[in-house]
Amino acid sequence: MTTPSALDRPAGVPLARRLAARLVLVPALALSFLPPRHIRAVLERVRRGARPATAAQAAAARDALCAVSLRCAGPRGCLPRSLGAALLCRLHGTWPTWCTGVRKVPPFSAHAWIEADGRPVGEGAPDDYFARLVTVAPARRTRT
Repeated sequence: MTTPSALDRPAGVPLARRLAARLVLVPALALSFLPPRHIRAVLERVRRGARPATAAQAAAARDALCAVSLRCAGPRGCLPRSLGAALLCRLHGTWPTWCTGVRKVPPFSAHAWIEADGRPVGEGAPDDYFARLVTVAPARRTRT
């Protein structure tokens, strides 16, 4: 027996943002097959020179990925969704905090998400619901 479900795909995402989301979808999917240390290394290079993303910018990027990809919109698409949203933010000169971790309450479940202003974006869970294991935050700029 299967459980019926419906995916909540955002509507009203502008064409230019949907095209940009499709552009970053392939690299995001490719990254999702790499070991965590390699994902982290790639993201640490990509984030260089970017401003921290606002919650609105991060939410718009996440929505765009969910609008163009059923996989990203699905319940098991958290890794490519979070990677794609981070890469889409980077295309616009910003960077959210990319996170992976686990749920703090049983049953055990791994998850990946993005944060902005210290809060998860679009997760529908309390801020402390997940324990962070790997994060790639915006790079701090050094002043000379």
